[in-house]
Amino acid sequence: MAATTHTVSNQAPPLVGYEVYLGDRALTEGVERHLADAAPELRDEVREELTALGRAAGSAQAQRWGREANENPPVLRTHDRYGNRIDEVEFHPAWHRLLGHAVGAGLTDAWGRPAGHLRRAAGFFLWSQAESGHGCPVSMTHAAVPALRADPELAAEWEPRLTSHVYEEGLRPAGEKAGVLFGMGMTEKQGGSDVRANTTSAAPLDASGEYVLTGHKWFCSAPMSDGFLVLAQAGPSGRNRLTCFLVPRVLPDGTRNAFAIQRLKDKLGNKSNASGEIEFSGTWARRVGEEGRGVRTIIEMVAATRLDCVIGSASLMRQALTQAVHHAEHRSAFGAPLIDQPLMRNVLADLALESEAATVLTLRLAAAYDAGTDQERAFLRLAVPAAKYWVTKRCTPMVAEALECLGGNGYVEESGLPRLLRESPVNSIWEGSGNVQSLDVLRALQREPQALNAFLQEVGLARGADHRLDAAIKNLLTELADLDGIEARARRVVERMALVLQGSLLVRWTPPEVADAFCASRLGGDWGAAFGTLPHGLDLAGVVARARIAG
Repeated sequence: MAATTHTVSNQAPPLVGYEVYLGDRALTEGVERHLADAAPELRDEVREELTALGRAAGSAQAQRWGREANENPPVLRTHDRYGNRIDEVEFHPAWHRLLGHAVGAGLTDAWGRPAGHLRRAAGFFLWSQAESGHGCPVSMTHAAVPALRADPELAAEWEPRLTSHVYEEGLRPAGEKAGVLFGMGMTEKQGGSDVRANTTSAAPLDASGEYVLTGHKWFCSAPMSDGFLVLAQAGPSGRNRLTCFLVPRVLPDGTRNAFAIQRLKDKLGNKSNASGEIEFSGTWARRVGEEGRGVRTIIEMVAATRLDCVIGSASLMRQALTQAVHHAEHRSAFGAPLIDQPLMRNVLADLALESEAATVLTLRLAAAYDAGTDQERAFLRLAVPAAKYWVTKRCTPMVAEALECLGGNGYVEESGLPRLLRESPVNSIWEGSGNVQSLDVLRALQREPQALNAFLQEVGLARGADHRLDAAIKNLLTELADLDGIEARARRVVERMALVLQGSLLVRWTPPEVADAFCASRLGGDWGAAFGTLPHGLDLAGVVARARIAG
């Protein structure tokens, strides 16, 4: 018998089967803007590609895969039933479905396709909204390509496998697989971000470029992958010769390389993804790049994964915003829909500004990679660590505020918001925490003047369009001119750089109501310490309307 007291009313319907790409104005407009000079055929191809991926990301199937992959985290199997060491990680089938779809959509293939970084960044942004944990091996695989290019022979062998659109699970010799995944091992217990303190040693073998590794990695990303880029000390002294190496999981003759997974990390979030502690003992490796130049060799991989941290955080922010706006559209309180309540509108508009600023910046960075000019490379040298610092820092408070928009419903696992909240800090920590990014910006400012010139030229394109932006640029220049105690002020400086860059892009490219609200709050100082404190007199209804799913 149905309980008459359990009639369901005033609840938001499930957000499923919606257009994740076509429904996102900031994203679609950004992609079209950066493809404006491309051939019509390429624009059509990218539009069709992203539309299909967006529909898949919003489907009930993808949502189920994401839930199942997180409810059934990976399991480490160190030995088989007979006692043989196997060091395998088992994943739920949903993980493989997510990963297979990502690889099939070309999310590891950016370096050789027309507009490859833009379309790949937009695709990564879309598909991560279904589930973000599996993005780790996707990101590492994509980012390994520029590092391997330090050795043309290795690049010729491995790049076609890394950029393949075919996903094959299971450990077999890489030459027998149509596509492979890569992980990375840099940090060790005693050093963390200070990789020059690494103690893993590399002893050369008779064959040129071949070594045997001995040591450990405190954090190894995606330990189930087919290959890894790692750092180890090489040379006769075994010290101060940090070098990059390629470590395959399975050797060409089919035997397993010495790669002992000691345990998987029990993390705050990112539950679907495996991160492990690894021991090397007699582990065969191939040198990548020059001996003693490991950081220089692997730095391009690090830069690419840092950009993916920005993309991943922007994706989480957009999904959280989408959930909050959807709920507010369908939930009523005190006689009106939540979305029409002035205070809730202020909160939603504030969240929408944060999301759009992150999205516009993400696409600008990806387009700079595609351009590949000296000017754009110099711009990226400062813009990537600044964006990595700021966008990833803004993710957690924004997701928490979006969760609060759903009230008690948002605090319940079924809403999906708790998973987003647990995931939100990870990109700020991985690939260099906030202090590491800030010090990297200072290093570039001190050693690479062309990077600052490129950055200032970029933000200067919007000069004169908004007096608050102009004042912020002037204040930033004052900060940069004062080198006294600059290291202690590094976070302050980098935050201002990121905000000025976001403001300049929004002033140039977004509707007046978005740019006006951003400049008034983030640059003009008319803003509180929490979301929902935008000043009076702005077109908040217009900002919120833009954040709704289009269509």
